[in-house]
Amino acid sequence: MNRVALITGGSRGIGLGIAKCLARDGFELALCGLREPAAVAEIVGGLRELGGDVLYCRCDVADASARTAMLAEARRRFGRLHVLVNNAGVAPKVRADLLAAREESFERVLRTNLQGPYFLTQAAARWMIEQKQAEFDFQGCIINISSVSATFASVERGEYCISKAGLAMATQLWAARLGEFGIPVYEVRPGVIRSDMTAGPHVQEKYDQLIAEGLMVQQRWGLPEDVGKACAMLARGELTYSTGQVLMVDGGMSISRL
Repeated sequence: MNRVALITGGSRGIGLGIAKCLARDGFELALCGLREPAAVAEIVGGLRELGGDVLYCRCDVADASARTAMLAEARRRFGRLHVLVNNAGVAPKVRADLLAAREESFERVLRTNLQGPYFLTQAAARWMIEQKQAEFDFQGCIINISSVSATFASVERGEYCISKAGLAMATQLWAARLGEFGIPVYEVRPGVIRSDMTAGPHVQEKYDQLIAEGLMVQQRWGLPEDVGKACAMLARGELTYSTGQVLMVDGGMSISRL
């Protein structure tokens, strides 16, 4: 029986890169996003061609009732869950300096990037513990997709940085809490990844220039599947003695250099 992974924001960008890698490893997939099912039908079909069943749920992870409904639908479809990837996230709609940032933007970003994943992890962990108690050899894990912005200060998107720093601490908290059940929790911390979030002309031009000037050791954009490969390694259980750790996927951006 194939293992099952739930990937939030799994129909585009980094989430889709993760989905493709896990599908190739034989996982059945439950994906969620904000778009209508018809809008992602082709994407879902392409993932199914890789060999496993795929469930798509329309779900805003900031909405508690939507998260509950999504997990219930996944349980009806698959009856099991082995991997949760908290990937869904948003950037501020307007990049505003800290002195001008608005409270409603802070609330929107924190609810999606931190509060939603925190409580989705709680619900998924309860389900995994239930499975662990029923099956001695059950192997599950939780993967949080954060960002180098967890430690790099960007004063024009402070709410995003704070949300990712909070997610980094949530990883450690859940790793400590779930250790007794043998459920590892990891953080994957991407750098500059080519995705919808970085597709705007001004953002792309900015990072093209920074990369050319040596922003990271490996002078190229990261790709969604760079993150996907890291998640697949964790989902396969290749780092079982490393719970709570951070896996950098940033092309060496975080290396201190003179």
